Amino acid sequence: MGDGWCTDTGESVYRSRDAVKNLRIRVRIQRVTSTAALSQHLHQQVLSQQERGVIELDTFSSHTQAASTIDAEELVVGWQEKFFSQYEMDLYQTESNCQTPLERQYHTEIMGMERSKRRQNQRIFTYTDFDRFSKWEEQAQSLLIPAQPTPTLLAERMANVRHRRQERRPSNVPKSRLITWEPSEEFIKNSHIINTPVQTMYIMGDLGPSGKLGLKENEYVLCTIKSDSNGVITIKPDFNNNRGAYRLETQGEKREVWRLYLENASSHIRAEEKEREQRMYRDLYTRHKEYLNSLVGQDFEMFFLSVSAQGYEYDNLYVHFFLDLPNNWSSVPFHCLSGVTQTCRTHSVGKDVAFFSYPFSFETFFHKEDESDGSLPQWPVMFFKVLSLDFWQRYRTEGYGFLVIPSTPGYHRMTCHTWRPLQSGTVAELRRFFIGGAPELEDISYVRVPGTFKGERLSRFGFRTQTTGSVTFTLNCIQHARAFIDANTLKKRRQTVLDQLGGHSQQGSVYNVLEAFQRARKRMQEARETLPRDLINTS
Repeated sequence: MGDGWCTDTGESVYRSRDAVKNLRIRVRIQRVTSTAALSQHLHQQVLSQQERGVIELDTFSSHTQAASTIDAEELVVGWQEKFFSQYEMDLYQTESNCQTPLERQYHTEIMGMERSKRRQNQRIFTYTDFDRFSKWEEQAQSLLIPAQPTPTLLAERMANVRHRRQERRPSNVPKSRLITWEPSEEFIKNSHIINTPVQTMYIMGDLGPSGKLGLKENEYVLCTIKSDSNGVITIKPDFNNNRGAYRLETQGEKREVWRLYLENASSHIRAEEKEREQRMYRDLYTRHKEYLNSLVGQDFEMFFLSVSAQGYEYDNLYVHFFLDLPNNWSSVPFHCLSGVTQTCRTHSVGKDVAFFSYPFSFETFFHKEDESDGSLPQWPVMFFKVLSLDFWQRYRTEGYGFLVIPSTPGYHRMTCHTWRPLQSGTVAELRRFFIGGAPELEDISYVRVPGTFKGERLSRFGFRTQTTGSVTFTLNCIQHARAFIDANTLKKRRQTVLDQLGGHSQQGSVYNVLEAFQRARKRMQEARETLPRDLINTS
Protein backbone atom coordinates (compact mmCIF):
# COMPACT_ATOMS: atom_id res chain seq x y z
CA MET A 1 0.00 0.00 0.00
CA GLY A 2 2.85 2.38 0.83
CA ASP A 3 4.24 2.19 -2.70
CA GLY A 4 1.14 3.85 -4.12
CA TRP A 5 1.41 7.03 -2.07
CA CYS A 6 2.44 10.33 -3.64
CA THR A 7 5.30 11.74 -1.59
CA ASP A 8 5.80 14.95 -3.63
CA THR A 9 3.87 17.39 -1.43
CA GLY A 10 5.66 20.59 -2.44
CA GLU A 11 3.75 23.64 -3.52
CA SER A 12 3.24 24.57 -7.17
CA VAL A 13 2.97 28.03 -8.66
CA TYR A 14 0.64 28.81 -11.56
CA ARG A 15 0.06 32.03 -13.50
CA SER A 16 -3.33 32.82 -14.97
CA ARG A 17 -4.68 35.76 -16.93
CA ASP A 18 -8.24 34.85 -16.03
CA ALA A 19 -10.00 35.92 -12.85
CA VAL A 20 -9.15 33.75 -9.86
CA LYS A 21 -12.86 33.56 -8.99
CA ASN A 22 -13.21 30.98 -11.79
CA LEU A 23 -10.92 28.53 -9.96
CA ARG A 24 -12.56 25.23 -8.94
CA ILE A 25 -10.86 22.40 -7.04
CA ARG A 26 -12.31 18.93 -6.55
CA VAL A 27 -11.26 17.50 -3.16
CA ARG A 28 -11.77 13.88 -2.18
CA ILE A 29 -10.76 12.15 1.05
CA GLN A 30 -11.08 8.47 1.88
CA ARG A 31 -10.26 6.49 5.02
CA VAL A 32 -8.11 3.45 4.29
CA THR A 33 -7.54 1.98 7.79
CA SER A 34 -9.44 1.00 10.90
CA THR A 35 -13.17 0.68 10.22
CA ALA A 36 -12.88 0.62 6.44
CA ALA A 37 -10.24 -2.12 6.44
CA LEU A 38 -12.19 -4.18 8.99
CA SER A 39 -15.38 -3.80 6.99
CA GLN A 40 -13.64 -4.95 3.82
CA HIS A 41 -12.19 -7.99 5.63
CA LEU A 42 -15.58 -8.97 7.08
CA HIS A 43 -17.18 -8.43 3.71
CA GLN A 44 -14.82 -10.97 2.16
CA GLN A 45 -15.67 -13.47 4.88
CA VAL A 46 -19.40 -13.06 4.31
CA LEU A 47 -18.96 -13.55 0.57
CA SER A 48 -17.16 -16.82 1.22
CA GLN A 49 -19.95 -18.06 3.46
CA GLN A 50 -23.00 -17.17 1.40
CA GLU A 51 -24.61 -20.53 2.24
CA ARG A 52 -25.55 -19.13 5.67
CA GLY A 53 -28.24 -16.97 4.11
CA VAL A 54 -28.89 -13.76 2.21
CA ILE A 55 -30.19 -11.82 5.26
CA GLU A 56 -26.76 -11.61 6.89
CA LEU A 57 -25.17 -10.40 3.67
CA ASP A 58 -27.80 -7.71 3.11
CA THR A 59 -27.55 -6.53 6.69
CA PHE A 60 -23.79 -6.25 6.57
CA SER A 61 -23.89 -4.54 3.17
CA SER A 62 -26.16 -1.85 4.56
CA HIS A 63 -23.72 -1.18 7.41
CA THR A 64 -20.81 -1.10 5.01
CA GLN A 65 -22.56 1.37 2.74
CA ALA A 66 -23.44 3.63 5.69
CA ALA A 67 -19.86 3.56 6.93
CA SER A 68 -18.47 4.29 3.48
CA THR A 69 -20.56 7.44 3.20
CA ILE A 70 -18.87 8.82 6.30
CA ASP A 71 -15.38 7.48 5.56
CA ALA A 72 -15.23 9.03 2.06
CA GLU A 73 -16.31 12.45 0.86
CA GLU A 74 -15.91 14.48 -2.33
CA LEU A 75 -16.54 18.22 -2.73
CA VAL A 76 -15.94 20.85 -5.42
CA VAL A 77 -14.65 24.06 -3.83
CA GLY A 78 -14.55 27.48 -5.51
CA TRP A 79 -12.24 30.37 -4.74
CA GLN A 80 -13.13 31.92 -1.36
CA GLU A 81 -16.25 29.74 -1.20
CA LYS A 82 -17.32 29.14 2.36
CA PHE A 83 -18.21 25.63 3.60
CA PHE A 84 -18.93 25.35 7.30
CA SER A 85 -17.43 22.74 9.58
CA GLN A 86 -19.46 20.93 12.21
CA TYR A 87 -17.79 23.08 14.86
CA GLU A 88 -18.89 26.29 13.10
CA MET A 89 -22.39 24.90 12.59
CA ASP A 90 -22.75 24.32 16.32
CA LEU A 91 -21.11 27.64 17.21
CA TYR A 92 -22.96 30.03 14.90
CA GLN A 93 -26.40 28.49 15.42
CA THR A 94 -26.56 30.43 18.68
CA GLU A 95 -27.07 34.08 17.82
CA SER A 96 -25.44 35.30 21.04
CA ASN A 97 -22.10 33.84 19.89
CA CYS A 98 -22.05 36.08 16.80
CA GLN A 99 -20.28 39.36 17.52
CA THR A 100 -19.08 40.64 14.12
CA PRO A 101 -21.13 41.33 10.96
CA LEU A 102 -19.42 38.36 9.27
CA GLU A 103 -20.44 36.01 12.09
CA ARG A 104 -24.01 37.30 11.94
CA GLN A 105 -23.98 36.60 8.20
CA TYR A 106 -22.76 33.07 8.93
CA HIS A 107 -25.62 32.67 11.43
CA THR A 108 -28.16 33.61 8.74
CA GLU A 109 -26.65 31.20 6.20
CA ILE A 110 -26.48 28.32 8.68
CA MET A 111 -30.08 28.78 9.80
CA GLY A 112 -31.21 28.84 6.17
CA MET A 113 -29.18 25.69 5.53
CA GLU A 114 -30.79 23.95 8.51
CA ARG A 115 -34.27 24.82 7.31
CA SER A 116 -33.68 23.59 3.77
CA LYS A 117 -31.53 20.63 4.90
CA ARG A 118 -29.20 21.10 1.93
CA ARG A 119 -25.82 20.78 3.54
CA GLN A 120 -23.28 19.46 0.99
CA ASN A 121 -20.37 18.61 3.27
CA GLN A 122 -19.65 16.70 6.44
CA ARG A 123 -15.87 16.46 6.78
CA ILE A 124 -14.51 18.88 4.15
CA PHE A 125 -14.85 22.58 4.91
CA THR A 126 -13.01 25.84 4.16
CA TYR A 127 -11.48 28.87 5.85
CA THR A 128 -11.60 31.95 3.63
CA ASP A 129 -9.37 35.01 3.76
CA PHE A 130 -11.83 36.76 6.07
CA ASP A 131 -12.04 34.04 8.73
CA ARG A 132 -10.11 34.18 12.00
CA PHE A 133 -7.93 31.19 11.21
CA SER A 134 -4.96 30.73 13.55
CA LYS A 135 -1.86 32.34 12.05
CA TRP A 136 0.36 29.35 12.71
CA GLU A 137 -2.21 26.54 12.42
CA GLU A 138 -1.02 25.84 8.88
CA GLN A 139 2.41 25.03 10.32
CA ALA A 140 1.08 23.14 13.33
CA GLN A 141 -1.36 20.94 11.40
CA SER A 142 0.87 19.86 8.55
CA LEU A 143 -0.25 17.49 5.83
CA LEU A 144 2.23 14.66 6.22
CA ILE A 145 4.34 15.71 9.20
CA PRO A 146 3.00 15.11 12.72
CA ALA A 147 1.53 18.17 14.39
CA GLN A 148 3.87 20.17 16.59
CA PRO A 149 2.59 21.22 20.01
CA THR A 150 4.05 24.72 19.63
CA PRO A 151 5.30 26.47 16.48
CA THR A 152 8.97 27.26 16.06
CA LEU A 153 10.24 30.84 16.27
CA LEU A 154 10.81 30.99 12.51
CA ALA A 155 7.34 29.61 11.75
CA GLU A 156 5.73 32.16 14.06
CA ARG A 157 7.67 35.07 12.55
CA MET A 158 6.87 34.00 8.99
CA ALA A 159 3.21 33.51 9.88
CA ASN A 160 3.06 37.05 11.23
CA VAL A 161 4.38 38.39 7.94
CA ARG A 162 2.31 36.13 5.71
CA HIS A 163 -1.13 36.50 7.25
CA ARG A 164 -1.12 40.23 7.89
CA ARG A 165 -3.60 42.36 5.98
CA GLN A 166 -1.81 43.86 2.99
CA GLU A 167 -3.73 47.13 2.68
CA ARG A 168 -1.75 48.69 5.53
CA ARG A 169 0.97 51.13 4.61
CA PRO A 170 4.18 51.65 6.54
CA SER A 171 4.10 54.57 8.90
CA ASN A 172 6.41 57.50 8.33
CA VAL A 173 9.39 57.21 10.64
CA PRO A 174 10.62 60.60 11.91
CA LYS A 175 14.13 61.48 10.82
CA SER A 176 15.18 62.11 14.40
CA ARG A 177 14.68 58.40 15.23
CA LEU A 178 15.95 56.41 12.29
CA ILE A 179 16.93 53.41 14.44
CA THR A 180 14.76 51.74 17.07
CA TRP A 181 17.11 49.92 19.40
CA GLU A 182 14.40 48.11 21.40
CA PRO A 183 11.51 47.35 19.02
CA SER A 184 8.28 46.04 20.46
CA GLU A 185 6.31 43.09 19.12
CA GLU A 186 3.68 45.41 17.61
CA PHE A 187 6.39 47.50 15.94
CA ILE A 188 7.94 44.37 14.39
CA LYS A 189 4.57 43.18 13.05
CA ASN A 190 3.74 46.59 11.55
CA SER A 191 7.19 47.03 9.98
CA HIS A 192 7.34 43.73 8.07
CA ILE A 193 4.97 44.20 5.16
CA ILE A 194 4.78 42.28 1.91
CA ASN A 195 4.60 44.54 -1.13
CA THR A 196 2.25 42.36 -3.18
CA PRO A 197 -1.23 41.85 -1.66
CA VAL A 198 -1.97 38.15 -1.17
CA GLN A 199 -5.28 36.41 -0.43
CA THR A 200 -5.25 33.01 1.23
CA MET A 201 -7.78 30.20 1.40
CA TYR A 202 -7.58 26.89 3.30
CA ILE A 203 -9.40 23.66 2.47
CA MET A 204 -9.72 21.78 5.73
CA GLY A 205 -10.74 18.28 6.74
CA ASP A 206 -12.37 16.98 9.90
CA LEU A 207 -10.69 13.58 10.28
CA GLY A 208 -12.20 12.62 13.60
CA PRO A 209 -14.22 9.47 14.33
CA SER A 210 -17.66 9.17 12.78
CA GLY A 211 -19.54 10.08 15.94
CA LYS A 212 -17.18 12.83 17.12
CA LEU A 213 -17.17 15.41 14.34
CA GLY A 214 -16.72 19.06 15.28
CA LEU A 215 -13.62 18.85 17.50
CA LYS A 216 -10.88 21.41 16.78
CA GLU A 217 -8.07 18.94 17.45
CA ASN A 218 -9.28 16.79 14.54
CA GLU A 219 -9.04 19.59 11.96
CA TYR A 220 -6.25 19.26 9.38
CA VAL A 221 -5.16 21.44 6.49
CA LEU A 222 -5.78 19.59 3.24
CA CYS A 223 -4.78 22.32 0.79
CA THR A 224 -3.55 25.92 0.98
CA ILE A 225 -4.32 28.29 -1.92
CA LYS A 226 -2.82 31.76 -2.30
CA SER A 227 -3.41 34.32 -5.02
CA ASP A 228 -1.90 37.77 -5.53
CA SER A 229 -2.83 40.73 -7.71
CA ASN A 230 -0.39 39.66 -10.45
CA GLY A 231 -2.34 36.52 -11.30
CA VAL A 232 0.06 34.16 -9.50
CA ILE A 233 -1.72 31.23 -7.81
CA THR A 234 0.16 29.04 -5.32
CA ILE A 235 -1.30 25.65 -4.40
CA LYS A 236 0.16 23.43 -1.66
CA PRO A 237 0.11 20.49 -2.22
CA ASP A 238 -0.18 20.36 -5.99
CA PHE A 239 -2.88 18.56 -7.93
CA ASN A 240 -2.41 14.79 -8.11
CA ASN A 241 -2.35 14.83 -11.94
CA ASN A 242 -2.81 11.04 -12.35
CA ARG A 243 -0.30 10.33 -9.59
CA GLY A 244 -0.86 8.47 -6.37
CA ALA A 245 -2.98 9.87 -3.56
CA TYR A 246 -1.54 11.98 -0.77
CA ARG A 247 -1.26 10.30 2.61
CA LEU A 248 -2.77 11.84 5.74
CA GLU A 249 -2.10 10.36 9.15
CA THR A 250 -3.99 11.56 12.19
CA GLN A 251 -2.56 11.88 15.67
CA GLY A 252 -3.69 10.50 18.97
CA GLU A 253 -4.35 7.00 20.24
CA LYS A 254 -6.18 5.88 17.09
CA ARG A 255 -3.91 6.70 14.18
CA GLU A 256 -6.05 6.84 11.06
CA VAL A 257 -4.68 6.94 7.52
CA TRP A 258 -6.56 8.84 4.82
CA ARG A 259 -6.18 9.30 1.09
CA LEU A 260 -6.35 12.81 -0.39
CA TYR A 261 -7.07 13.57 -4.04
CA LEU A 262 -6.87 17.10 -5.48
CA GLU A 263 -8.07 17.82 -9.01
CA ASN A 264 -8.46 20.99 -11.05
CA ALA A 265 -12.18 21.21 -11.75
CA SER A 266 -12.15 24.62 -13.44
CA SER A 267 -13.91 25.01 -16.77
CA HIS A 268 -11.42 24.79 -19.63
CA ILE A 269 -11.44 27.53 -22.22
CA ARG A 270 -12.39 26.46 -25.71
CA ALA A 271 -9.91 26.67 -28.56
CA GLU A 272 -11.72 29.48 -30.41
CA GLU A 273 -12.11 31.51 -27.21
CA LYS A 274 -8.43 31.05 -26.40
CA GLU A 275 -7.41 32.19 -29.88
CA ARG A 276 -9.73 35.20 -29.66
CA GLU A 277 -8.27 36.11 -26.27
CA GLN A 278 -4.72 35.88 -27.64
CA ARG A 279 -5.64 38.13 -30.56
CA MET A 280 -7.17 40.61 -28.14
CA TYR A 281 -3.98 40.70 -26.05
CA ARG A 282 -1.80 41.10 -29.15
CA ASP A 283 -3.99 43.95 -30.36
CA LEU A 284 -3.87 45.57 -26.93
CA TYR A 285 -0.07 45.37 -26.74
CA THR A 286 0.26 46.70 -30.30
CA ARG A 287 -2.01 49.66 -29.56
CA HIS A 288 -0.14 50.40 -26.35
CA LYS A 289 3.17 50.31 -28.22
CA GLU A 290 1.81 52.65 -30.89
CA TYR A 291 0.54 54.98 -28.18
CA LEU A 292 3.99 55.12 -26.56
CA ASN A 293 5.61 55.73 -29.94
CA SER A 294 3.20 58.58 -30.61
CA LEU A 295 4.25 60.21 -27.35
CA VAL A 296 8.01 59.96 -27.78
CA GLY A 297 8.44 59.52 -31.54
CA GLN A 298 10.09 56.76 -33.50
CA ASP A 299 13.69 57.96 -33.02
CA PHE A 300 13.39 58.62 -29.29
CA GLU A 301 16.02 57.08 -27.07
CA MET A 302 15.99 57.20 -23.33
CA PHE A 303 18.98 58.88 -21.72
CA PHE A 304 21.54 56.17 -21.11
CA LEU A 305 24.89 56.44 -19.47
CA SER A 306 26.90 53.49 -20.73
CA VAL A 307 30.40 53.18 -19.33
CA SER A 308 33.56 51.34 -20.28
CA ALA A 309 37.03 51.69 -18.75
CA GLN A 310 40.50 50.68 -19.92
CA GLY A 311 44.17 51.10 -19.12
CA TYR A 312 44.08 50.60 -15.35
CA GLU A 313 46.56 48.76 -13.19
CA TYR A 314 44.23 46.35 -11.39
CA ASP A 315 41.24 44.27 -12.45
CA ASN A 316 37.61 44.04 -11.19
CA LEU A 317 36.76 47.69 -11.77
CA TYR A 318 33.68 49.67 -10.84
CA VAL A 319 32.76 53.36 -11.21
CA HIS A 320 31.24 55.63 -8.58
CA PHE A 321 29.73 58.83 -10.04
CA PHE A 322 27.42 61.69 -9.12
CA LEU A 323 26.01 64.75 -10.89
CA ASP A 324 26.79 68.27 -9.67
CA LEU A 325 24.16 70.91 -10.52
CA PRO A 326 25.29 74.56 -10.85
CA ASN A 327 23.19 77.56 -9.83
CA ASN A 328 19.70 77.90 -11.36
CA TRP A 329 19.58 74.15 -12.00
CA SER A 330 17.27 71.73 -10.21
CA SER A 331 16.11 68.15 -10.48
CA VAL A 332 13.03 66.08 -9.76
CA PRO A 333 12.44 65.72 -6.00
CA PHE A 334 13.65 62.43 -4.53
CA HIS A 335 15.53 61.70 -7.75
CA CYS A 336 18.94 60.16 -7.15
CA LEU A 337 21.75 61.89 -9.05
CA SER A 338 24.46 59.38 -8.17
CA GLY A 339 25.17 55.74 -8.75
CA VAL A 340 27.64 52.88 -8.57
CA THR A 341 28.15 50.46 -11.42
CA GLN A 342 28.58 46.74 -11.03
CA THR A 343 32.05 45.22 -10.69
CA CYS A 344 33.37 44.11 -14.08
CA ARG A 345 36.40 42.12 -15.11
CA THR A 346 38.50 43.35 -18.02
CA HIS A 347 38.59 41.63 -21.40
CA SER A 348 41.37 41.75 -23.94
CA VAL A 349 40.16 43.76 -26.94
CA GLY A 350 43.46 45.14 -28.09
CA LYS A 351 43.67 46.51 -24.54
CA ASP A 352 42.22 45.36 -21.25
CA VAL A 353 38.75 46.91 -21.31
CA ALA A 354 35.94 46.62 -18.76
CA PHE A 355 32.48 46.99 -20.33
CA PHE A 356 29.94 48.08 -17.72
CA SER A 357 26.95 48.92 -19.97
CA TYR A 358 25.36 50.53 -16.94
CA PRO A 359 22.11 52.44 -17.73
CA PHE A 360 21.51 55.59 -15.75
CA SER A 361 18.97 58.36 -16.48
CA PHE A 362 18.28 61.70 -14.87
CA GLU A 363 16.20 64.80 -15.53
CA THR A 364 17.25 68.37 -14.70
CA PHE A 365 15.65 71.80 -15.13
CA PHE A 366 17.22 75.21 -15.76
CA HIS A 367 15.42 78.36 -14.66
CA LYS A 368 17.02 81.75 -15.15
CA GLU A 369 16.01 84.24 -12.49
CA ASP A 370 17.51 87.34 -14.16
CA GLU A 371 16.27 87.43 -17.75
CA SER A 372 18.40 90.47 -18.53
CA ASP A 373 21.57 88.51 -17.92
CA GLY A 374 22.86 87.44 -21.32
CA SER A 375 25.60 85.12 -20.09
CA LEU A 376 25.54 81.48 -21.08
CA PRO A 377 24.44 79.02 -18.38
CA GLN A 378 26.82 76.57 -16.79
CA TRP A 379 25.99 72.97 -17.58
CA PRO A 380 25.88 70.14 -15.03
CA VAL A 381 29.12 68.29 -14.37
CA MET A 382 29.46 64.60 -13.66
CA PHE A 383 32.30 63.67 -11.31
CA PHE A 384 33.41 60.07 -11.10
CA LYS A 385 36.12 57.85 -9.72
CA VAL A 386 37.23 54.40 -10.78
CA LEU A 387 37.97 51.80 -8.11
CA SER A 388 39.08 48.18 -8.09
CA LEU A 389 38.15 45.35 -5.73
CA ASP A 390 40.14 42.12 -5.55
CA PHE A 391 39.50 38.66 -4.11
CA TRP A 392 40.62 39.67 -0.61
CA GLN A 393 38.18 42.60 -0.51
CA ARG A 394 40.98 45.12 -0.96
CA TYR A 395 39.82 48.18 -2.85
CA ARG A 396 42.07 50.73 -4.54
CA THR A 397 41.34 54.08 -6.11
CA GLU A 398 42.39 53.84 -9.75
CA GLY A 399 41.53 57.31 -10.99
CA TYR A 400 39.43 60.49 -10.80
CA GLY A 401 37.77 62.35 -13.64
CA PHE A 402 34.88 64.60 -14.64
CA LEU A 403 32.56 65.06 -17.58
CA VAL A 404 30.64 68.19 -18.60
CA ILE A 405 27.19 67.24 -19.90
CA PRO A 406 26.97 68.21 -23.60
CA SER A 407 24.95 71.34 -24.36
CA THR A 408 23.62 69.94 -27.62
CA PRO A 409 21.03 67.16 -27.85
CA GLY A 410 21.64 63.86 -29.55
CA TYR A 411 24.11 61.03 -29.35
CA HIS A 412 27.55 61.67 -27.80
CA ARG A 413 30.50 59.40 -27.16
CA MET A 414 33.09 60.98 -24.89
CA THR A 415 36.35 59.64 -23.48
CA CYS A 416 37.67 61.13 -20.22
CA HIS A 417 41.23 60.53 -19.02
CA THR A 418 41.72 60.03 -15.31
CA TRP A 419 44.45 60.52 -12.73
CA ARG A 420 44.98 59.61 -9.10
CA PRO A 421 46.92 61.23 -6.25
CA LEU A 422 50.42 59.85 -5.87
CA GLN A 423 52.27 59.50 -2.59
CA SER A 424 56.02 59.28 -2.95
CA GLY A 425 58.03 56.53 -1.34
CA THR A 426 58.30 52.78 -1.41
CA VAL A 427 56.12 52.33 1.68
CA ALA A 428 53.09 53.80 -0.12
CA GLU A 429 53.55 51.45 -3.07
CA LEU A 430 53.90 48.44 -0.76
CA ARG A 431 50.80 49.48 1.17
CA ARG A 432 48.83 49.81 -2.08
CA PHE A 433 49.99 46.38 -3.26
CA PHE A 434 49.55 44.37 -0.05
CA ILE A 435 46.68 45.94 1.89
CA GLY A 436 45.07 48.17 -0.72
CA GLY A 437 44.02 51.75 -0.28
CA ALA A 438 45.59 54.89 -1.68
CA PRO A 439 45.49 58.65 -1.11
CA GLU A 440 41.97 59.91 -1.79
CA LEU A 441 40.42 63.33 -2.36
CA GLU A 442 38.31 64.70 0.47
CA ASP A 443 36.38 66.84 -2.02
CA ILE A 444 35.92 65.16 -5.40
CA SER A 445 35.12 68.53 -7.00
CA TYR A 446 38.88 69.23 -6.69
CA VAL A 447 39.19 67.21 -9.89
CA ARG A 448 37.90 70.27 -11.76
CA VAL A 449 37.36 73.41 -9.68
CA PRO A 450 36.53 73.03 -5.98
CA GLY A 451 33.16 74.31 -4.92
CA THR A 452 34.76 76.33 -2.12
CA PHE A 453 37.22 78.12 -4.44
CA LYS A 454 36.48 81.84 -4.87
CA GLY A 455 39.73 83.22 -6.27
CA GLU A 456 40.83 83.97 -9.82
CA ARG A 457 43.66 81.44 -10.18
CA LEU A 458 43.72 77.92 -8.82
CA SER A 459 47.18 76.63 -8.00
CA ARG A 460 47.95 72.93 -7.64
CA PHE A 461 51.67 73.41 -7.17
CA GLY A 462 53.22 70.54 -5.21
CA PHE A 463 50.26 68.20 -5.70
CA ARG A 464 51.65 65.02 -7.24
CA THR A 465 49.43 62.94 -9.53
CA GLN A 466 49.79 60.00 -11.85
CA THR A 467 47.96 59.50 -15.12
CA THR A 468 46.03 56.22 -15.14
CA GLY A 469 43.45 55.01 -17.65
CA SER A 470 40.40 56.41 -19.41
CA VAL A 471 36.63 56.03 -19.17
CA THR A 472 34.34 56.18 -22.20
CA PHE A 473 30.75 57.42 -21.78
CA THR A 474 27.94 56.94 -24.25
CA LEU A 475 25.29 59.64 -23.82
CA ASN A 476 21.88 60.21 -25.35
CA CYS A 477 20.61 63.68 -24.50
CA ILE A 478 17.17 65.19 -25.00
CA GLN A 479 16.39 68.87 -24.51
CA HIS A 480 13.13 70.77 -24.20
CA ALA A 481 12.85 74.56 -24.15
CA ARG A 482 10.00 76.97 -23.54
CA ALA A 483 10.74 78.65 -26.88
CA PHE A 484 9.72 75.46 -28.63
CA ILE A 485 6.44 75.43 -26.74
CA ASP A 486 5.77 79.13 -27.49
CA ALA A 487 6.48 78.61 -31.19
CA ASN A 488 4.18 75.62 -31.28
CA THR A 489 1.46 77.60 -29.50
CA LEU A 490 1.80 80.52 -31.97
CA LYS A 491 1.57 78.12 -34.89
CA LYS A 492 -1.63 76.66 -33.46
CA ARG A 493 -3.11 80.16 -33.07
CA ARG A 494 -2.38 81.00 -36.70
CA GLN A 495 -3.88 77.72 -37.75
CA THR A 496 -7.05 78.57 -35.83
CA VAL A 497 -7.39 81.96 -37.60
CA LEU A 498 -6.91 80.36 -40.99
CA ASP A 499 -9.52 77.74 -40.19
CA GLN A 500 -12.00 80.50 -39.36
CA LEU A 501 -11.44 82.03 -42.83
CA GLY A 502 -12.68 78.88 -44.43
CA GLY A 503 -9.92 76.33 -44.50
CA HIS A 504 -6.82 75.83 -46.58
CA SER A 505 -8.62 75.50 -49.95
CA GLN A 506 -10.73 78.64 -49.51
CA GLN A 507 -7.72 80.52 -48.16
CA GLY A 508 -5.76 79.78 -51.35
CA SER A 509 -8.56 81.00 -53.61
CA VAL A 510 -9.03 84.24 -51.62
CA TYR A 511 -5.32 85.00 -51.78
CA ASN A 512 -5.29 84.41 -55.54
CA VAL A 513 -8.22 86.81 -56.11
CA LEU A 514 -6.65 89.52 -53.93
CA GLU A 515 -3.30 89.26 -55.68
CA ALA A 516 -4.96 89.44 -59.13
CA PHE A 517 -6.93 92.52 -58.05
CA GLN A 518 -3.78 94.23 -56.76
CA ARG A 519 -1.92 93.56 -60.01
CA ALA A 520 -4.81 94.88 -62.12
CA ARG A 521 -5.08 98.03 -60.01
CA LYS A 522 -1.37 98.66 -60.27
CA ARG A 523 -1.45 98.34 -64.11
CA MET A 524 -4.40 100.71 -64.26
CA GLN A 525 -2.55 103.34 -62.21
CA GLU A 526 0.53 103.03 -64.43
CA ALA A 527 -1.62 103.45 -67.56
CA ARG A 528 -3.30 106.59 -66.20
CA GLU A 529 0.06 108.18 -65.49
CA THR A 530 1.21 107.73 -69.13
CA LEU A 531 -1.89 109.38 -70.68
CA PRO A 532 -1.92 113.21 -71.56
CA ARG A 533 -3.46 115.59 -69.03
CA ASP A 534 -6.11 117.09 -71.40
CA LEU A 535 -7.29 113.63 -72.45
CA ILE A 536 -7.80 112.72 -68.90
CA ASN A 537 -9.87 115.91 -68.28
CA THR A 538 -12.19 115.35 -71.24
CA SER A 539 -12.80 111.82 -70.31
